Amino acid sequence: MKTLTKAEEQVMKVLWKLESGLLMEVVEAMPEPIPHKNTVATILKILVEKEFVKTESIGRSFRYHPVVSKEAYSKATLKGFAKGYFEGSFSNVVSFLVDEKQLSVKDLEMLLKEMKKK
Repeated sequence: MKTLTKAEEQVMKVLWKLESGLLMEVVEAMPEPIPHKNTVATILKILVEKEFVKTESIGRSFRYHPVVSKEAYSKATLKGFAKGYFEGSFSNVVSFLVDEKQLSVKDLEMLLKEMKKK
């Protein structure tokens, strides 16, 4: 899966939340500072080219629909992160988080309980 820039991710987050939207709906839902509509239009065009978004023609306007789900993108991004920085090992990721005090033993025990339930 192709990677997204920070700006592209920001627009995708809005589209995932809206589920679909016209240009001005996307612009209005953007976090502060709200980018100019031309900037958002350009990013949406790039997202269509990257096949993350599809368009539906409505008169002279387009409704934008996400093609890639937030879950699919998150999964691919996390796998790429683990591969790029931790030799593809999620165990190494968890060890790093514990070492950096970002994940406690209590959190790990809770995760293990959840995993056993599944």
